[in-house]
Amino acid sequence: MIVTKSYEDSCQRAAELIEAAVLANPQAKLGLATGGTPLPIYRRLIEDCKAGKISFAKVRTVNLDEYCGLNGSNTQSYRWFMDHNLFNEIDIDKTNTYVPSGLGDLAANCREVDKKVRENGVPELQLLGIGNNGHIGFNEAADLLHTETHIEQLTESTIAANARFFDKSEDVPTQAITMGLSSILAAKSIVLVATGAAKAAAIRGLLCNDEVTTQNPSTFLKLHPNATVIIDAALATAAGYEN
Repeated sequence: MIVTKSYEDSCQRAAELIEAAVLANPQAKLGLATGGTPLPIYRRLIEDCKAGKISFAKVRTVNLDEYCGLNGSNTQSYRWFMDHNLFNEIDIDKTNTYVPSGLGDLAANCREVDKKVRENGVPELQLLGIGNNGHIGFNEAADLLHTETHIEQLTESTIAANARFFDKSEDVPTQAITMGLSSILAAKSIVLVATGAAKAAAIRGLLCNDEVTTQNPSTFLKLHPNATVIIDAALATAAGYEN
């Protein structure tokens, strides 16, 4: 658990952990995330790569999820997000990057994700954000959670949170292909970064008691032997967390 002074500091710490994993193993596999949370982290990785402090030339990556119904050239797809916010700006071989497909045979796509997570070794590090309801990836709060990659029906709160990225609310996808919990927890280490008062209830459930519940999927990180949660002081206060 790391509490920083600011979200900027949180992103710096997360970037340092990612770079440490790559420096320790230049051929490392990284599990990556999308959305607003990792953007400052990726900017720091880009800066350090361009400055010659780190190389991703032999790194492999696998992403958590993708919207159903969007192809990779759609500016709201997660493939487009990763290309334009990270991959195009660093020295990675893009053939070694994998973002799930939300088109075509979705059942086959789900099986492919789980294969990619585990082939030639599981990720050295999985980067995560967290939703307002505690979702990780697109594993929404529910009575039952999936262990493997699956198609998730997004909740109204998640759809509303994602609407800011789209021109019209009706354009927001209502389904996504996402790693399940066993695929996420397979990583050797996990780094979750969060900020904002809207995440306080989810972070409180993750940090302030021992309960593991499907109603807050992030709480399953308590079962992982090497999970690091990084939050800023403002979120720690809002969540009632005492370091």
